[in-house]
Amino acid sequence: MSDIEVRTRLAPSPTGDPHVGTAYQALFSYVWARKNSGKFVLRIEDTDRERSSPASETAIIESLRWLGLDWDEGPDVGGPYGPYRQSERLDIYQDHVQLLVAEGHAYPCFCSRERLAELRNERQRSGAGSGYDRKCRDIPPEEAGRRIDAGEEFTVRMKVPLAGRCEFTDLLRGKIEKDWESIDDQVIMKADGYPTYHLAVVVDDHLMRISHIIRGEEWINSVPKHVLLYEFFGWETPVFCHLPLLRNKDKSKLSKRKNPVSIDWYRRTGILPEALLNFIGMMGWHLSDDREKFSVSDMIESFRLEDISLGGPVFDLDKLQWLNGKYIREDFTTDRLLDRLVDWGLNRDHFREILEICRGRMTSLSDWGDLTAHFFTEKLEYSRDQLLIKDMDGTETCRILQIILWELERMEGFTKDDIYTTFRELSEKLDMKMKLFTAPLYIAMSGKSVSTPLFDTMAILGSDVTRMRIKAAMEELGGLSGKQLEKLERSYALKDGEE
Repeated sequence: MSDIEVRTRLAPSPTGDPHVGTAYQALFSYVWARKNSGKFVLRIEDTDRERSSPASETAIIESLRWLGLDWDEGPDVGGPYGPYRQSERLDIYQDHVQLLVAEGHAYPCFCSRERLAELRNERQRSGAGSGYDRKCRDIPPEEAGRRIDAGEEFTVRMKVPLAGRCEFTDLLRGKIEKDWESIDDQVIMKADGYPTYHLAVVVDDHLMRISHIIRGEEWINSVPKHVLLYEFFGWETPVFCHLPLLRNKDKSKLSKRKNPVSIDWYRRTGILPEALLNFIGMMGWHLSDDREKFSVSDMIESFRLEDISLGGPVFDLDKLQWLNGKYIREDFTTDRLLDRLVDWGLNRDHFREILEICRGRMTSLSDWGDLTAHFFTEKLEYSRDQLLIKDMDGTETCRILQIILWELERMEGFTKDDIYTTFRELSEKLDMKMKLFTAPLYIAMSGKSVSTPLFDTMAILGSDVTRMRIKAAMEELGGLSGKQLEKLERSYALKDGEE
């Protein structure tokens, strides 16, 4: 591929908060493109119609802009290979699916959701895995056509070989082999005409001329399906480079249950973008002189993909805070740091929204500091006893706080009115007075039992900081064990009317 233009991409799904894992993949893709005078592409993978949202897309774009990782092509800047939102490329995917069916590489599947669920349960009980039994694979094309013309609902599945093995190369791991018999006949087009990830990612990466796919190692098991699609279409495969997963301190996969994972949380709590990028860069790579503090420009100058370390990088917040402090002390004059502080939280707009909710409590201007301190710090001080809901112990209070977390995570908007509506509905579900179960939240948000109005405060803090403060309160109370959390999740889902 030495004569081919280096083109990398970031392809996030707009289904939630912008994740630090997205920044991790973005950084290495960006640096490799810039290192080789290539192009870095942003593509929005929004084919999950139920979970994708414009608000999430906006948050992703704003977070990447804040980090300074600009792209050459994307939904907001255009480019020669657009559109750059998958929801705007449906005709392209459908044409490619029809081609696969016509050439015998894919087939319509008429199995109902109920049959597939029963099959999955039956196979799991027997220890045979949860794969599809290929019932529709050998339906004659004429019969399939008649059923489609009659209006019968169907998906489209790719035909995976029944024997043999797939071989592909990962830049960091070398040759990888996987038996075809362990791979399902993957659905590539859903009943609503939308593609699944596996079809769309291959078509898009080829048509957008992506030369290097740099993403997390959780996608390695999907590569055989992608390699097979490249083969079906007669296309050359790109270079695969799967980054090691970011880890919690206990070496488990980085997750929001144990660490803040939203880029917005780091932004709102005062982490500098330079420090965050430096820290993320250290997750998989280091300079030859082992310097821990380096810039993106330093990375571009010295970076090689093959130098990425496969060790499980630990996302250590203490290390990030240490590094952030070095940037503050070493890279900023007083005036430049003042500019950053103003941009971060000491600006007129931010002050105005805080002043709106605390002016009624002020008797002098000097009251401002004590009334507003919780908007500008993460180091709140309170005791375990202050957090307890009346007549409940720590575990019972944690259960309520966990349910509140789940409800906050489901929210699309996060205004004062949105929060009030969510809590009013939650009060009915829990059959508790709102005043009772919101009492520990005053402590969790401000460190005080009497402070600025709760829902206004949460809205100003934002969803990410609010949720992390609730998690910190739960930790102070002792938290919930894995079994307790699983039991609560089941019981609350049933109460909520879910299966």
